[in-house]
Amino acid sequence: MSKTQFSACLEWLFAEPSDAFVDRIFRAANAGFDAFEFWLWSNKDIDAICRAVEEYDIAVAGCVAEPLIPLTDPANHANWLAGLEQSIAVAERLGAPVLIAQAGNVVDGADRRSQREALVLALRQAADILSGSRVRLGLEPLNTRADHPGYYLGSTSEAFEIIEKVGRAEVGVVYDLYHSAVMEEPFEKTLSGHVDKIVHVHVADHPGRHEPGSGTVDLVRRLRWLLDSGYDGRIGFEFKPTTTNHWSLASIRSDFARDLAAV
Repeated sequence: MSKTQFSACLEWLFAEPSDAFVDRIFRAANAGFDAFEFWLWSNKDIDAICRAVEEYDIAVAGCVAEPLIPLTDPANHANWLAGLEQSIAVAERLGAPVLIAQAGNVVDGADRRSQREALVLALRQAADILSGSRVRLGLEPLNTRADHPGYYLGSTSEAFEIIEKVGRAEVGVVYDLYHSAVMEEPFEKTLSGHVDKIVHVHVADHPGRHEPGSGTVDLVRRLRWLLDSGYDGRIGFEFKPTTTNHWSLASIRSDFARDLAAV
């Protein structure tokens, strides 16, 4: 990727409840975003999204691998892998390079070791399905302190360990600076030696999960470190904006890109 590209998560950005989803795509493109992303594809009009991508000359950064069921439970693997095949087909139609996988919640009565082994197994099988496609899968750690209590994978370091155990290039990690900040992870120590495993990055400030500059995390410095360390994927703005104004969101993107380039 020749320049840093920014993706707008349209579940929160440009999201007026009464609007059609394609209207959000138009506003994101008009605000200068290179790409957009979203969560579930099964509740979207994929044909309409494909037309909007072409019309507005904007890319799709990624979406979620469905169904959202715990991979920590081996009983779910067959259904999830069948859904993954459909998710890959959708991602390829959209030209999206990344599907996001969530580990799921802790399974009652199961120890962490067996759940971790279940995750590794599911991801190895997923890699076989992904092989030969233009899509990579990103396992996403989430914070368990504020937003996702009960989620299995709260540690970015553990996510990297799982990916190393999987040992396949088709599978990596989605790194979210907000979730990592909530978990108080030491930034450089956590990421050093692992940047090549990151397939996508999400940005939001902490506290509040709002736009960059609204909290206390030095997002520009951290992202500059990531880019200087070899990360060349997109940066996804997955935050809850404090404004719905189109031009304010465009300004946030523009100012952040300027500050990142200036560091």
